Amino acid sequence: MTTMVATTVPALRPSWVRYAALATKILLFGLLLSALIWPDLSGIKGKASTARLVVYPIGAMVLPLWWWAYGRTRSKLHPSFPWRADLLITLPWLIDLIGNRLNLFDTVVWWDDAMHLILWGLLTAGVLLAFAPPTLSRGLTAFVALGFGATAAVVWELGEYVAFIRSSPELQTAYTDTLGDLALGTLGALTAGLTIYQTRARLSR
Repeated sequence: MTTMVATTVPALRPSWVRYAALATKILLFGLLLSALIWPDLSGIKGKASTARLVVYPIGAMVLPLWWWAYGRTRSKLHPSFPWRADLLITLPWLIDLIGNRLNLFDTVVWWDDAMHLILWGLLTAGVLLAFAPPTLSRGLTAFVALGFGATAAVVWELGEYVAFIRSSPELQTAYTDTLGDLALGTLGALTAGLTIYQTRARLSR
């Protein structure tokens, strides 16, 4: 009986994560499709909607595309598709889209700050699980997390500025808001790096 539990429980976890990752992608693409059909109800109208409709699918599919083109035959880190990493990388795009659909960014004072902290943490954690070797030290894991997270945060803020902020009323407060977003995104990335290191260290004991 003990042997049966030991062999079946680990098999259930990847299945649950796999279904969650697939469901997240289906919901994301469903929301994107509805934004194309009913743009006025999308919550992203006037917020670089065209750019989001392009960037979000790419962000959600970058890991599967990498796996199909390279990882499945050459990846030494993952013998099978990294579903946990895929779920973590997809969630930020979905949560951001839901937040815009429900108008939370404009109606909840703390929502934007929380999203920059949490979503950047999720994204960085997914990237680390997908591409960073588990043998990295705590310092190197934090360094890689900061390198990715801070760079991605800067690219995101530049994209927002070019896409819609420079021609919107938000330009008046953009400097302060951008500094805060960069700080929170970087903090989220660092937290994700330390969390991933601690989790991997605990599992390897």
